Amino acid sequence: MRLLPAYLWPRFLKRRLPTSLWGRSLLIIVLPVLVMQTAVTWIFFDAHWQTVTARLSEGLAGDIAWAVESYEDDPTRENLDRIAERAERSMSLSIALQEDRTLPTEQRRGAIGVVDRVLDRALAGRLDRPYWFDTTRYPAYVDIQVQEPQGVLRIIAPRERAVATQAHIFVLWLAVATILLMGVAILFIRNQVRAIERLADAAEAFGRGETVPRFKPHGAREVRAAATAFLAMRDRIQRHIDQRTALLASVSHDLRTPLTRLRLELALAPPFKRQAAMRGDLDEMEHMIDEYLDFARGEAGEPPAPVVIPDLLEAAAADARRVGAEVEVVAPAGLTTAVRPLAFKRALVNLTGNAAAHGDRVRLSARPLASGGLEILVEDDGPGIPEGLHEEAFRPFSRLDESRNQNRKGVGLGLAIARDVARGHGGEVTLGRSDLGGLKAIIRLPTPFSTAAPSSETAP
Repeated sequence: MRLLPAYLWPRFLKRRLPTSLWGRSLLIIVLPVLVMQTAVTWIFFDAHWQTVTARLSEGLAGDIAWAVESYEDDPTRENLDRIAERAERSMSLSIALQEDRTLPTEQRRGAIGVVDRVLDRALAGRLDRPYWFDTTRYPAYVDIQVQEPQGVLRIIAPRERAVATQAHIFVLWLAVATILLMGVAILFIRNQVRAIERLADAAEAFGRGETVPRFKPHGAREVRAAATAFLAMRDRIQRHIDQRTALLASVSHDLRTPLTRLRLELALAPPFKRQAAMRGDLDEMEHMIDEYLDFARGEAGEPPAPVVIPDLLEAAAADARRVGAEVEVVAPAGLTTAVRPLAFKRALVNLTGNAAAHGDRVRLSARPLASGGLEILVEDDGPGIPEGLHEEAFRPFSRLDESRNQNRKGVGLGLAIARDVARGHGGEVTLGRSDLGGLKAIIRLPTPFSTAAPSSETAP
């Protein structure tokens, strides 16, 4: 495997590090603790445990060398019994002679091998005769055998005479203390991160036009300050929206009075040449006022509620059929999602009305997304909009006369209202080319959905 160049390592590590604040905070706590524990354990084993084990092994090797030399000075049964009795009483060694035996040929070593290497080095420095030992067969003892002319001199020694057996206690206590400290640190980090997550959720909900009633600033001082600033900003924006809505509602009400008066005077006046044109102007002015009010009203004050999408599409299709369009509705039966009913219906009616005004065939369809959201398509067979003008079409008061019908009443707020409503639900509206040959408006919502029945298709 080829190593990455040095300049690519920062990018490589950045892609593999946690992206969330919770993950990075946890890494800041866990990584130094693990490094510290590893360093302390390594230093302990290298500087203390191995040193103590080496001293113990050297002491055991010296006792075994004494027993072997004492037996070789007088290789009789009486001398061996005397040596074994002294070794048992003073050194906790069990010594026996296995006559006419030779050393085992197999070598059994531990998994790590540190104890075997230290003991082997100590025995090699004290004994002149061949030897063999096993530290794995008996958990509490070490089996050491020395070759003699009469046979094998076998010595069974307690394990604590060759190894510092209590080292694992230190490691265990170090691990327990580390886990406890990390648990406390994780608990505090979780509380701080949760405060930031709640602030993000409240900001996201406000962006969708929702209100989190139980949201209160809590957490660290900086997080509380950010939450307090968010609440103040939310209140200022809400006051601005309320004032804008109230202002345009008042303007609409004030304009309706002279419009009604003009309409009444026009109806009572005797017929004249420009009477029909004036009625058309009054109708257009009234429609413009309604669009201004819809655009300003947005979704203020309307709570989300479950809505059956096929029923909503059928209602929008019914309005389009009244103007003579052929409308097809394709949606899974029982597809339900939570939206603001009036606002979402207004957006859907605007898109359907645009499609019906510029095409003869309209298709409304809805489908669930694999990501858990919902997608609604409004398509027509009209002239469409050039791709380079898609974003321009969403601007308020924009009318693309070059590609759309100029003889249509309105002020160019239909698509702006639809996108505003979709974004208020956390979604988006985009434009594309329809299979019917005209424009395709795509509404994508991240809201969860449910289906109460298998898929079906409804046609006009």
